[in-house]
Amino acid sequence: MAKFFEQLEPEHIAFIERQALFFVATAEDGAHPNLSPKGYRALAVLGPTHVAYVDLPGSGNQTATHVAQHGRITLMFCSFERVPLILRVYGKGRVLHHRSPEFATRAAQLGDRVGPHTRQLIDIDVQRVQTSCGYGVPLFDYRGDRETLQRYHDTKHATVDWEAYLDERTRPQPPIVR
Repeated sequence: MAKFFEQLEPEHIAFIERQALFFVATAEDGAHPNLSPKGYRALAVLGPTHVAYVDLPGSGNQTATHVAQHGRITLMFCSFERVPLILRVYGKGRVLHHRSPEFATRAAQLGDRVGPHTRQLIDIDVQRVQTSCGYGVPLFDYRGDRETLQRYHDTKHATVDWEAYLDERTRPQPPIVR
């Protein structure tokens, strides 16, 4: 049975901090939803009604495009360990571009999660939290982060104008429609 909360409770925060993976869902009006996995322990809980995560350049910029349109964003965390749980965080997000005035302040709060490859930060005001059983989520063992994306960005960083590369990858994406 699902339970709803107005903010992250201490047990929710402890659960989130143990997770190596979370999922981000957004949708633009009239377009297909976007659902992306996030790793690298990129997310930090900044308070019971505030979270933020580091966004690295990837295959597109759909999440930021959708968030910029209306702010709606959902995060989902799943327990793949012995005790089942699914935790969803519903909120209103803002995109903090790496050159924006707010970026440096938020980056300082995120500490070493922010690195030279950070494209932007996604800052989220928590509006609602939902927990559910997670009985259908399979058991998996975490073996570590993939190093592929970091190596790719290390190479890119050394061979291209990194600021221009980030600018290209922070442009709004066209909606994916039928």
